[in-house]
Amino acid sequence: MLTATTPDTGFTSFYTSARDGLRLHARDYGPLASNALPVVCLPGFARTGADFHELALALSRDEAKPRRVLALDYRGRGLSAYDKDWKNYDIRVELDDLMQVMVAAGIEAAVFVGTSRGSLLTMALGAARPAMIKGVVLNDMGPIIDARGLLRIRNYVGKLPLPRSFTEGAEILKRLSDQQFPLFGDAEWELMARRTWTDRDGTLKPDYDANLMKVLEELDLEAPLPVLWPYFDGLNEVPMLAIRGANSDLLGEKTLTEMGERHPDCETFTAPGQGHAPMLGSKDMVRRIGRLITRAERRAA
Repeated sequence: MLTATTPDTGFTSFYTSARDGLRLHARDYGPLASNALPVVCLPGFARTGADFHELALALSRDEAKPRRVLALDYRGRGLSAYDKDWKNYDIRVELDDLMQVMVAAGIEAAVFVGTSRGSLLTMALGAARPAMIKGVVLNDMGPIIDARGLLRIRNYVGKLPLPRSFTEGAEILKRLSDQQFPLFGDAEWELMARRTWTDRDGTLKPDYDANLMKVLEELDLEAPLPVLWPYFDGLNEVPMLAIRGANSDLLGEKTLTEMGERHPDCETFTAPGQGHAPMLGSKDMVRRIGRLITRAERRAA
C-alpha cells in the first residue's frame, strides 16, 4: 500500500496491488478514522474515479459528519496500470481487484455508489461478499441492459479523435452526446473532456487503455443480453437509490419502475436532461445520495 497527497486536490492517491501484482489506484477523500460509514465509488466502463470528485468532496467535507470516500480507477483506467492482456478487463477480475483494494484500505463495509459498470460490480459484490454492502446507489444501470446503449458506447470507446486541447475535446463530446445531455453548457462539456482525455507528455490521450475497445468488440449484441434480476434481488437487505438519466439508452423506464417495485427499500429518481450516465456532483444529487447514506447508517446501526 502506498499513499501520496497531491496539493489542493482534496484527496490522497491510494495505491495497492491486485492479486496478479498490477498496480491499482484510488482517490482517497476525507478522514481515515471516522465513525461515519465510508463510501466507495465505482465508475463506468471507460471512466475513472475523477467522475465522483464533486460528490466525494461534499461527503468527505460534510460539517456534521465528514466521512471517508474511496473512488476507484479500474485496471487500465486513470492512474491504475494498464494490463498487458486486455482479456483481464473482465468484470470478474475487476471484482477481485475491488476486494483487494477494500482490504488494503481497511474498509470492511461501505455504501457503494456505482455508475454503469460500477453498478454491475456492486451487484456482483453483493453475491460474493454481501456483508460488505450497507447501502447502494445504482446510477443508470440495472438488471436489464439495453443493447442500443452498448452499441453506442462500442462505437466510441478507443475510437475518439485525439483533440489538440480540452476545448476541442469538449466540442467533440458535445457533437457526440448533445442529444443525451441537452442542458450541458460549455463548462460541463469542458469538465467531461478533462475526465475523458489526459495530458501525457504534452499530448492529450484517452484516460484509459485503448484496448478496452476489444472487450466491447467481442460482445454479440445480436444475442440476448443476460438478465440480472437474481443479482439485483441479492441487494434486497440494504437501502437503495436507483437513478436513471431521462435520455438514457442503457436503462429503460420500465426497468427502473420494476426495480422500485421489486426492492423493499428503493427510491427511484429520473435525472432530467441527462443521458448515460447522469453526473452526480450537483447539490440535488448530493442531497439524494446523502439521504440514502443516512438510511444505510440507520439500518446498519
